[in-house]
Amino acid sequence: MRHCDCLPLRRFFVACILLSCFPLTSRADDPVPTEPTRRWWKGNMHTHSLWSDGDDFPEMIAEWYRTENYNFLVLSDHNVLGLGQRWMKQTAIAKRGGQAALAKYKARFGGSWVETRGEGDDLEIRLKPLDEFRYLVEDRGQFILIPGEEVSDRAAGKPIHMNVSNVAEVIKPMGGATPVEAMSNNLRAVEEQAKRLGREMLMHLNHPNFGWAITAEEMAQVTSEQFFEVYNGHPGVNQLGDATRPSIEHMWDIANAMRLTVLEATPLLGLATDDSHDYHDGMLSRSITGRGWVMVRSEYLTPEHLIQALRRGDFYASSGVSLEEVTFDSESRTLTVKIDPEAGETYTTQFIGTRIAPDADKTAMPATEQIGIEFAKQEGNVATYTMQPGELYVRATVTSSKGADRPSFKDQKKQAWTQPVGYETR
Repeated sequence: MRHCDCLPLRRFFVACILLSCFPLTSRADDPVPTEPTRRWWKGNMHTHSLWSDGDDFPEMIAEWYRTENYNFLVLSDHNVLGLGQRWMKQTAIAKRGGQAALAKYKARFGGSWVETRGEGDDLEIRLKPLDEFRYLVEDRGQFILIPGEEVSDRAAGKPIHMNVSNVAEVIKPMGGATPVEAMSNNLRAVEEQAKRLGREMLMHLNHPNFGWAITAEEMAQVTSEQFFEVYNGHPGVNQLGDATRPSIEHMWDIANAMRLTVLEATPLLGLATDDSHDYHDGMLSRSITGRGWVMVRSEYLTPEHLIQALRRGDFYASSGVSLEEVTFDSESRTLTVKIDPEAGETYTTQFIGTRIAPDADKTAMPATEQIGIEFAKQEGNVATYTMQPGELYVRATVTSSKGADRPSFKDQKKQAWTQPVGYETR
C-alpha cells in the first residue's frame, strides 16, 4: 500500500528530471519573430542536376548545400523544371559520371525513398520533383529551395544563357536575331509570367564570356536586365578574358559606364554562382560546388524577400571572402567595407569605378582609360573611400592573401565584390 502511495510522487520527480533535459518547446515550435533583424543569407543561384546535364539527384545536391551552411539554393536545369514523372536509366547516370550516384543516394535517403524499376541495363531510377523532395531537406529559417531554370537560348550562333529564380512555369527560349534581342525577349517572357501569376521572379545573365557570346556593350544595351554573373565557378567560362577580350569583371565596368552615360540607365549588379554540374570526384577541372555564392541581406528567408533585397542591391558576391558590413553614406558619398576575417589571412580592398571630366557631356561615353580604374587601394579589415567629383560610381573588390579553396582558374584568390554605388546622386 505504501508502495502505491509513493508511485505518483516518484513519477513526478522523474518527469521533472526529463523536462530539465528536454525543454517543452523544440526548435520546430519556436515562434516566427515578429520583428526580425536584417541579416546575411548565403545562397547559390545556378545549379544543375540529373534533370538536365548534372550528374546527381537533386535532393543529394540540396543536402550538400544545406550541410555546408548555405541558406538557399536555386535549382536551375536547362529549359526544364523538376516537375512531374521522370525516370532515368542507371546506365545513363553512370555514363554522365555518376557511377556511385545510386549507391550514395540509397545510403543517404534509404531504399524506401529511392524508387527503381527494371533490372540490369534496363534499371531505371525515378527523379523526384522539387515539390516532393523539398520537405526532406528544407529547414524553416535555415535552408530553403527555390525553383529555377536556366533558359538556354541561341542567337547569331552564340549561346545565350539566362537563369530565372522562383519560376513557376517553364520559360521557353524566345530567340532573336541578335544577342541583345534574345536577352530582351527572354526577360519579357519572365516579366509576363511574373505579372500573370502575381509572383516575384528574377532573371540574370549567365557567364557572358562563355563561347565569347556576349560583349559588354550588348550587356549594357539590355537595360531591363539588372543582374549578371561577375563570377561563375565553371572552369570553361573564360572568366579572365584573353589577350583581346576583357575579363568578366572589367566587362561589368564597361557596361555600367555605358549605362550611366550614353543610355542613362541603372547599372548592372554582380552575382557569383557555382554553375555546378559535377558532384562525385571533386576534380577542380570540373564544375563543382562551393566556388561562388551571394550573401543577401534580408529580414526573412523567403524567395520574395531575397529577390526584393537583390533588387535593392543589398547583397554582395563572393568566392571565399566574407564581409561583416557594407554601407554607403549618400551624403558624404563614402563607401565602407568591413571584412569578417579568417585566421592567417590578410585583405586588400580595391575601390574601382569610372571617371569622367567634371565638364564632360554627361551622356558621352567616358574615355577607355578611365573605365574600371582603381580609385584607391587599402590593406586591413576595414576600408573606406569617399567619392570625388567626376566619378560615376564606386564598387569594392576585396582580395584575400589566401588562394581559393576550390579554384576555377590558375592562381585564383578568395574574393568578394560589392555592388556599384554613388550613381544615385548624379
